[in-house]
Amino acid sequence: MDYGNAVVMPGLIDAHVHLNEPGREEWEGFVTGTMAAAAGGVTSLVDMPLNSFPTTTSSELLKLKLASAAEKLMVDVGFWGGLVPENAANLTILDELLDTGALGLKSFMCPSGINDFPMTTGQHIQAALPVLAKYGRPLLVHAEKEQPGVKSSQVDKDPRLYSTHLESRPNSWEQEAIRELLDVAKDTAPGGKAEGARVHIVHLSDADESIQMIKKAKAQGLNVSVETCTHYLAFSSDNIGDGDTRYKCAPPIRSELNRKKLWSAVNDDFFDLLSSDHSPSPSDMKLPEEGDFMRAWGGISSLQFVLPATWTAGIPHGLTLEKLSNLWSRGPAKLANIYSSKGSLEPGKDADIVVWDPESSFVIDENYTIFHKHKLTPYAGQTLYGRVIATIVRGQHVYQEGHHATQPCGKVLLAKSTS
Repeated sequence: MDYGNAVVMPGLIDAHVHLNEPGREEWEGFVTGTMAAAAGGVTSLVDMPLNSFPTTTSSELLKLKLASAAEKLMVDVGFWGGLVPENAANLTILDELLDTGALGLKSFMCPSGINDFPMTTGQHIQAALPVLAKYGRPLLVHAEKEQPGVKSSQVDKDPRLYSTHLESRPNSWEQEAIRELLDVAKDTAPGGKAEGARVHIVHLSDADESIQMIKKAKAQGLNVSVETCTHYLAFSSDNIGDGDTRYKCAPPIRSELNRKKLWSAVNDDFFDLLSSDHSPSPSDMKLPEEGDFMRAWGGISSLQFVLPATWTAGIPHGLTLEKLSNLWSRGPAKLANIYSSKGSLEPGKDADIVVWDPESSFVIDENYTIFHKHKLTPYAGQTLYGRVIATIVRGQHVYQEGHHATQPCGKVLLAKSTS
């Protein structure tokens, strides 16, 4: 194979994806989700325990998800289990879930928006960490903590204004949750009762006090890591129009100044990885006609675009190919404990490869094929640099110049039991 001057690098690994199957296939599903991943140069992804129904909070429910994924995967897929109050109170359930092959656990410190995935407290997280330590696996945490009166103060404000949504989830929510979480994470330090566990903060949006607290925790030897998402690096609240609910997510996209600070943190090697937090839904749930930010479903559809979107947003900030690969391949592989086989191009590892042209631009318009089940996305109309030419999973071409392999080539990634 000769791809001329194109870049050949390790396939991307997206550790934060909501494919929503079983139970909510009308939102996405394994077929369309992994086709979009392949078209975007993503060779492996890790599926979240929600918004599928039922959510993945036990061994039996993980097995249900595994059965749902059979013969549907275009790329390799692993699975996070869910930490909720019920299984935090019965650690045998967590033991069995991890023993079945969940790569780690995910929890929310605020309401998730899904009834069968209730929020956890610091006490729940602290109870689960020794179990995770036994298996050497991470806990991923949505770190926002509601503050009394904040949402009620938005009742009389125009719900079509993005500022109404932004003010309803201030950065102090992230800061308060991270402060509590890092106090619990002290147990992961050397000699702690949860040594071997890792606390991972997902989709950090706040570029102020949160970053300083996490830096301090890392310096103190706590086993903590952090990601941000492409949409926080690509967009700012300054440019979101009234009623444009395509941009609604949680935590929210913040100011242009905040975006620039996030890029400074990227350049300072603060972030361990990047992710999409691909969280699609049927388009009507975004209320595009009403434009009501307070009632629209929160979640950004982005899996197919993360490579060119990250590259395009990063060009003005000096993003290098090496850093891009570290954040999108090496970092997520280490989080999911699959670095022995993925995340870099080395002898003995899987031949997971993306071939792409960083100088080739394209527009996400009606002529561009989006493989997500639903096409509503804030990236529509954007001109992006970084056309994906080919995606190879374990030596097999799964995508080339707009066409997918005729048969699913992906496999399930299960953690090996270390109990």
